[in-house]
Amino acid sequence: MVVKRRYDSSRRQEQARQTRRAILEAAGRLFVDPGYAATPLTAVAVEAGVAVQTLYAVFGSKRQLLSQLVDVTLAGDDEPVALPDRPFVAEIRALTDPRAKLARYARHLAEVNARQAQVMLALVGAATADPDAAEIWRKNVDDRRRGMAMFAAELVGTGGVRSDLSVDQVADILWLAQDVRNFDWLVRQRGWATEQYQRWYVDTVSGAIIVSAE
Repeated sequence: MVVKRRYDSSRRQEQARQTRRAILEAAGRLFVDPGYAATPLTAVAVEAGVAVQTLYAVFGSKRQLLSQLVDVTLAGDDEPVALPDRPFVAEIRALTDPRAKLARYARHLAEVNARQAQVMLALVGAATADPDAAEIWRKNVDDRRRGMAMFAAELVGTGGVRSDLSVDQVADILWLAQDVRNFDWLVRQRGWATEQYQRWYVDTVSGAIIVSAE
């Protein structure tokens, strides 16, 4: 009697995940230098050590590869967990002081910007000439604005925010302060320590939206 071996899908799934990760890492390097427009998918495949047919099978197109690279870079992993459901959001909601909420978000923001700065700046550059990159950049801008609208509502609901500011205005201030180009200028170009950047964020946003204790 021949006993059939049970098919082990977990190993295959892990191999597929490693392949996907290798392609994303290769794209992350090449889309930064020499740049998105200058990098054909064949170059990404060579850098990742896979056949170009495999790359197309996993991502479908160069545009989709860029889009997923941005998503994974922002999240820090490829887990199917939406940003509002991430642990740091629950930690922010649990805090009862608006400045403490800003400080916790600043720590998250510094971690994200340290990870994403090069890719996002490359996307900004590519968006000036490539329609697909421009569409992905605009989606990222819109997603960030929606995220800051949620954060603004959280801060206003906590109390201590200036009464002359609407939720939309608070969201605009948050959206401006968290732009990756601030991190790039202060930390990557001017050499600020990450802790200094976090203090700058908290002091700047607090000064703009929180009622003065004086």
